[in-house]
Amino acid sequence: MVQRRALAALAAFALVVMGCQKPEVVTIPIASWPGFEYFHLAHVKQLDQKAGLEINTLGFPDPQDIVKAFEEGRFPIAQLTTVEAVDICSRQPKRCPVVVLILDESNGADKVAVRRSLGTIPALRGKRVAVTPSTLGPFVLSRALARHGMSLADVRIVAVPLADMGRRLVNGQIDGAAFFPPFSDAVLASGEAVTAFSSAEIPGEIFDVLVVDPQYYRNNQHVLGRLVRVWQQAHDLAARDPEAKDIMASRDNVSVEMFRQTEKGLLYRSLLEQRPMLLPGGKLERNLAGVLAVQKQLGLIRGRVPLPRVSTKPLDLALK
Repeated sequence: MVQRRALAALAAFALVVMGCQKPEVVTIPIASWPGFEYFHLAHVKQLDQKAGLEINTLGFPDPQDIVKAFEEGRFPIAQLTTVEAVDICSRQPKRCPVVVLILDESNGADKVAVRRSLGTIPALRGKRVAVTPSTLGPFVLSRALARHGMSLADVRIVAVPLADMGRRLVNGQIDGAAFFPPFSDAVLASGEAVTAFSSAEIPGEIFDVLVVDPQYYRNNQHVLGRLVRVWQQAHDLAARDPEAKDIMASRDNVSVEMFRQTEKGLLYRSLLEQRPMLLPGGKLERNLAGVLAVQKQLGLIRGRVPLPRVSTKPLDLALK
């Protein structure tokens, strides 16, 4: 009896100590994109607090500012495209990130549009096609061309900011563009251009991912496990809470309807579904190698560079 009372008292004391501990602060920079909003939702709905975390989300209008901040060590965690992750490895090999989570898979959101008078991908041969090199655009374009026996060498690549692509398609300065919502919405709705290819034709090849600085990864795996679990909980909450989309759309500064429309082109995978994709030799490793090959073909990366490491350890901790 005395021993049981002592054990009960010890357990109660442990709970008090845990309750007094400060939550682990995790800062995550966010660019405006539906697939990046679920950590913000987790914080607003206090899912992070229940996991002993305090998620601090910082908005950035330009995704490249997030890439630069990660390279400089200002943030140990970031939500990036696989292109951005590969580019970081080419410029800062010591900060070559570890991929611990697939945030979303493009299932139609990424597109190659062409002027209505052209209509098809083969009609782009010798024509001007706009890409933004720091995005997945070059990779998407290369896959679109490959399906018709063409390569990037068969078109005239033009570097154009995403925000200018629609206008340049309308005035005839370019003949095609690789982009995504909201940058693709207006010109496609106007009928001046048509979708000739989308990522729905290449399932399992276009990803946004959660990346971690290698040193932070080594020292904070249990924190990352809780963070990954909270991400899943936020998705589960969004499926049953009507307010969730409003919260995320508001931070993105778009209407709920536009937010929902964009999400129709995204595929979210559960942690269980992701695990085989993150294993050695899995889909994500193959995707990263493919992205590197395209970046080299464009001359954006030269020589031997490391690829981002892919790990299931935080995900495994989350599943436990």
